[in-house]
Amino acid sequence: MSSYFTDLAQQYIDGEWRPGTGSWDIIDFNPYDGEKLASITIATVEEVDDAYRAAERAQKKWGATNAYARRAVFEKALAVIDEREAEITDVIIAELGGTRLKAAFELHLVREFLRESVQLALRPEGKIIPSPVDGKENRLYRVPVGVVGVISPFNFPFLLSVKSVAPALALGNGVVLKPHQNTPIAGGSLVAKIFEEAGLPGGLLNVVITDIAEIGDAFIEHPVPKVISFTGSDKVGRHVATVCAANFKRSVLELGGNSALVVLEDADIDYAVDAAVFSRFVHQGQVCMAANRVLVDRSIEAEFTEKFVAKVRTLKTGDPRDPQTVIGPVINSSQADALAGVVEQAITEGASALVHGTTTDNLVEPSVLTGVPAGSDLLRQEVFGPVVFLVPFDGEEEAVRIVNDTPYGLSGAVHTADIERGVNFAKQIDTGMFHVNDGTVHDEPLVPFGGEKHSGIGRLNGETTVDSFTTTKWISVQHGRSRFPF
Repeated sequence: MSSYFTDLAQQYIDGEWRPGTGSWDIIDFNPYDGEKLASITIATVEEVDDAYRAAERAQKKWGATNAYARRAVFEKALAVIDEREAEITDVIIAELGGTRLKAAFELHLVREFLRESVQLALRPEGKIIPSPVDGKENRLYRVPVGVVGVISPFNFPFLLSVKSVAPALALGNGVVLKPHQNTPIAGGSLVAKIFEEAGLPGGLLNVVITDIAEIGDAFIEHPVPKVISFTGSDKVGRHVATVCAANFKRSVLELGGNSALVVLEDADIDYAVDAAVFSRFVHQGQVCMAANRVLVDRSIEAEFTEKFVAKVRTLKTGDPRDPQTVIGPVINSSQADALAGVVEQAITEGASALVHGTTTDNLVEPSVLTGVPAGSDLLRQEVFGPVVFLVPFDGEEEAVRIVNDTPYGLSGAVHTADIERGVNFAKQIDTGMFHVNDGTVHDEPLVPFGGEKHSGIGRLNGETTVDSFTTTKWISVQHGRSRFPF
């Protein structure tokens, strides 16, 4: 077991590692074998306040620091990750149940987003805007919002913490990070340790490991943060947005999805099968962009289904430490039970299980279901695990209707031999992202990432990150004298 689980099982507040003072502990378990990884005494409302006040104090100097000096921290953070890659990989495998392939994928993306943060420090630009008033000079400045609160999820905790923390810091803000209770190290204190070793001044990044049962809404209600960046379920996201609005804060919400991968009749079937299997089963299907639904034109349904089922049957479920494992454990027993319930509900409603995986502890084998009734709620909700619905359709118009028949609108994909046909199809789908002849799971540092409908508010990556974590300030200069009416 990595020493990180003993060394980092603490709060990180104002540049110091310290235990929480709450009345109970969060127990960090390995979801594969149940091993106790760490015991962390939770942070209280007072410690949340300490963290925000520390970030507020430290940000004043940091925000005034030359952007070229700020970016050196992120260059060093990249070097730290390279030095500690093996240990970080072990943390992702042990704490998340991520496979080695998943850990490598997450580390790759973290590096990409850190490299972009190096450039992001230099991105904000001011403007001179014309005025109808003689002698008036209008200057528009991009300035840090001040302090950003970040709440990260359990599925890609290292990446999705860094994805908000790094750009917020690069743009001159202070940050307080609250990781998910199931991934307090990978999503929280590991991030703090990397930036501490990279030379980030104390107080700028704080990590509070806690639970709403202890702090309620204190993390999002606190007066210091001006922006809350939340990644998680739409149910919790709705609450975060409501509390933020009531307290005049901005919220950036990256929420759930119910993506569809659509296979038109002229698609390369073998390639579409590969894309669909990856899009559904990467990290056990615990990905907001995962393809819950695979829609196939009825004219090719039989061939696609046969090949898809055959490939799914080859996916090895088991120990995530084994390089051959594709499907590791889901995050906890509640998730495992819920997924078993989804399969049974679908069968009760009349669906057929072409593959009916078994559940052993937190190991949930893949299930492939067909014939789910068109009116079933299962086709409209997010299913966070290795369960997929195959849905036939007759023609593009019906496919568009089925894809859009969900409250979510995050990602999706379509496969066709005609690129422009695919683009035209994508334009009809109510999502923030859609991919032609590829999978549904993508994230790139420069491209706006986010969803429509219940899948979120706002965007991250590239220029949209600048919009999220800075604000504009108008300063006018009157050269000469203004004339006043009285």
